[in-house]
Amino acid sequence: MSEADFGKRDDKGHYRPAKRVGYPPVFVWPVQPLRALRWVFALPGYFLPWNLFYVAVGLLAWFVLSPPLEAYASPDPLTVGLVYLRNAALVALYYGAFHLRLYTARAQGTAFKFNPRWPAAKSAKFLFGNQNLDNIFLTFASGVTIWTAFEIGLLWLAAQGYLSVITVEGNWVYFIAMVLLVHLWRDLHFYVIHRLIHVRALYPIVHRVHHRNINPGPWSGLAMHPLEHLFYFSCALLYLLLPFHPAFVIVVLVHAGLSPAPGHLGFERVRAGGSRSFDTDAYAHYLHHKHFECNYADGILPLDRWFGTFHDGSEEAEQRLRARLRERGKG
Repeated sequence: MSEADFGKRDDKGHYRPAKRVGYPPVFVWPVQPLRALRWVFALPGYFLPWNLFYVAVGLLAWFVLSPPLEAYASPDPLTVGLVYLRNAALVALYYGAFHLRLYTARAQGTAFKFNPRWPAAKSAKFLFGNQNLDNIFLTFASGVTIWTAFEIGLLWLAAQGYLSVITVEGNWVYFIAMVLLVHLWRDLHFYVIHRLIHVRALYPIVHRVHHRNINPGPWSGLAMHPLEHLFYFSCALLYLLLPFHPAFVIVVLVHAGLSPAPGHLGFERVRAGGSRSFDTDAYAHYLHHKHFECNYADGILPLDRWFGTFHDGSEEAEQRLRARLRERGKG
């Protein structure tokens, strides 16, 4: 299995997959219900390989690895510390596994790596002069801290009786639907806040920190300014408006906390031994880091296509992007 089977390198050595970025057969006309249903359960599809994993980890985090809800009513330093350590451990294991294989061991070299260069080891634009150290510091010092703060705050409201907490037994259909639909909500929320922090007034303050990573690696996923982390993890606030269960908050925060890793891998495919490999679905977001003004959403809802910011990786899309930026410059 070689790169040539899946794409090619341009004259600058950048890898371009032959497969174009696309959307699942859900929001299409005429409607294709059978194709849409097959996609939901396919590999890759809606549930696999990523979303069902995040849901499972989130449920495990609540039902096995969390203090009881009563402990959140008056969280002491030990409770807060344990919640932070649980979230930090999930991040360290997940992001660290990708980083160790692809960037420390360099198990497949630059095969399928979009940008042939490795993350900057000496650059003044990063904290400590090192991209990886900068990204890791921002992930744990700000990202996991704010993730934990949202969890503690929302579950404090529930434990204090400000929210009506449902039981799984009496509402199991609703419960299952809520945890399985989390990615649709995350896709919509991410698009909205992502467009917001790209506006001229906010970008230099909030989002520029993340976009220093034009050649991202897994640790770039949560490497954000603290204000961006506040926007990003605000996805959990939805559950203040709906019948509430603590697992909903944990699942959506775990999804938000872990899902940036594969999206920022910097590789189209990861070799899994022998001739096997799997698609990371990272190309769409890599194009966003490369061009800044495209692919704001996470790939299920065709919001970028509807609002004219979609880039499928083709030369035609490149030309459309340049034309759009020229027109905006004239305005």
